[in-house]
Amino acid sequence: MPRFHGTPTGNIPFTAEEETARDLEEQAWNDASADRKLKEIKEIRLQKLKETDYLANTDMTMTQAMKDYRQGMRDIPQDNTTEEQYDLILARDADKNLTHAIWSKP
Repeated sequence: MPRFHGTPTGNIPFTAEEETARDLEEQAWNDASADRKLKEIKEIRLQKLKETDYLANTDMTMTQAMKDYRQGMRDIPQDNTTEEQYDLILARDADKNLTHAIWSKP
């Protein structure tokens, strides 16, 4: 499908070189999909860990369930390495809430 430059006077088709360059840009973007998803997972994970950091204070006693949850958060990258797994972890419901059980606090 040909691509065009939009101009005030109309659409101008890409040259063959521009088509090739754009194809390479799109391929690079698609190739980096898993990296972007892992970055998003790590950002969410960091937020979830920050939400429970107060439990690690010396004057608090953390339950084993919470210790396991926090360890599970830290283990996400090593335990999930495929883009398909990333898609499952990032799945959201109609209200945009994360649905994977890994995000559920004890």
